[in-house]
Amino acid sequence: MKKLLYSEKEIKKRVRELAALIDLDYQCRELTVICVLKGSVIFMTDLIREIKTPLTYDFIFLSSYNGAKSTSCIRLEKDLTLSLKDKHVLVVEDIFDTGFTGEFLRERIMAEEPASLKFCVLLRKKDVDLNLKIDYTGFDIGAEFVVGYGLDYRQKYRQLKDLHILSEEEL
Repeated sequence: MKKLLYSEKEIKKRVRELAALIDLDYQCRELTVICVLKGSVIFMTDLIREIKTPLTYDFIFLSSYNGAKSTSCIRLEKDLTLSLKDKHVLVVEDIFDTGFTGEFLRERIMAEEPASLKFCVLLRKKDVDLNLKIDYTGFDIGAEFVVGYGLDYRQKYRQLKDLHILSEEEL
């Protein structure tokens, strides 16, 4: 019932390309990578293994989904442990669809006065008008519900190596 969207091979190739772009932008500067749990952990892990720039990383856990629907209510489940003051920060997110999580993160991180803040997202829904600038995008997608490579539906499918579209019957 799942339809293949991007294969493991296509994802790995794009992750390497993103890492190369990030390395170009952060030459001679240490990077602090923030992984948004839980959906971004596989993407972030693969990405930082390809990045050659010196880096540290931390995790933040936010929740906004209720089943298949994103809500405007963002809950901070686990906060950061590193100080971000004067750091070059890269937020790694699995999917940007409504922009609510990104806006929350921008406000949260900017309160710590980082030297810079950029966003890297695996998937960006192309039909959504975001006020947030995405600096690095893996793939643009439509309105479909995507699972695999860390993305889930009710905590299922995260372990899939490819990205798939769930059918309406599965939602």
